[in-house]
Amino acid sequence: MEYREFGRTGWSVSAIGFGAWAVGGSWGRTDDSESMAALHRSLDLGVNFFDTADVYGDGHSERLLGRLRRERRESFFVATKAGRRLNPHAAEGYNRANLTAFVERSLKNLGAESLDLLQLHCPPSAVYDRPEVFGVLDDLAADGKIRYHGVSVETVDEALRALAHPNVMSVQIIFNLFRTRPSEVFFAEAKRRRVAVLARVPLASGLLTGKMTASTAFEPDDHRAFNRKGEAFDRGETFSGIDYETGLAAVEALKKIVPPGVSLARFALRWILMFDAVSCAIPGGRRPSQAEENASAADLPPLTEAQMRACRVIYDRFIRPKVHHLW
Repeated sequence: MEYREFGRTGWSVSAIGFGAWAVGGSWGRTDDSESMAALHRSLDLGVNFFDTADVYGDGHSERLLGRLRRERRESFFVATKAGRRLNPHAAEGYNRANLTAFVERSLKNLGAESLDLLQLHCPPSAVYDRPEVFGVLDDLAADGKIRYHGVSVETVDEALRALAHPNVMSVQIIFNLFRTRPSEVFFAEAKRRRVAVLARVPLASGLLTGKMTASTAFEPDDHRAFNRKGEAFDRGETFSGIDYETGLAAVEALKKIVPPGVSLARFALRWILMFDAVSCAIPGGRRPSQAEENASAADLPPLTEAQMRACRVIYDRFIRPKVHHLW
């Protein structure tokens, strides 16, 4: 496993982390014993950064990570998120009372005295212009409820606005072979300010595993079935906002440049690690085999310039005209 500096925190985190949305819910049926086996296997392989949220399975994902802490002696980092429990999800809801309550609930779910990293969970855009919100997070840190805070964002513009708040330690943003704009606009500024970057949705909701086809069926409670056009939340969260058929066509083109014996998923994750601004990519997984495949991407050799160039050509052909400007 490769380890990278996590902004200004002093942490050394695994370049491949574990995204714990799928073990909580909204990805079809889950099995806790299998989920726990995947979490344990990740730790065995050197993963030391786990990302969750209070709304993943209404706290179920957090509780599984709390159980992992009780069952293992190794120290590891858990980043959680807050804000999406608000109904309506409005900027006014990001106030002291609500944020404090969300933090207390997450502390209970995780069985922790302090949260390693609390991230605002894709808040309404107006929140980035409210310094008092980030002042509340500073106070929660001063009180020992959280160690550090960051944001999970939808757009590059929001990521840049988040950097204006001096104590933001991390920005989580969608970055993958189908979402490259952050590397063009955001990464240089994050590096300059020594802010950690978490690459979320690194496999484009599974499209970049190369295992999906036109006939792949998703369960009714899987967001890949009910949110393809943003019916439930931001469209960019599902398949990185690209329509399914175009995504499949791009995947077929990518398969032609993947080296023999390497899966597309590993190749796609290694592509992300070619960008040194990225502190950690956080692919999800529900089974030990997925945890193994994801973690092993860090062991691949760097992609060649020819491979990187071929990836850009495929992006420019299939993806850029449709979604590049949206996020």
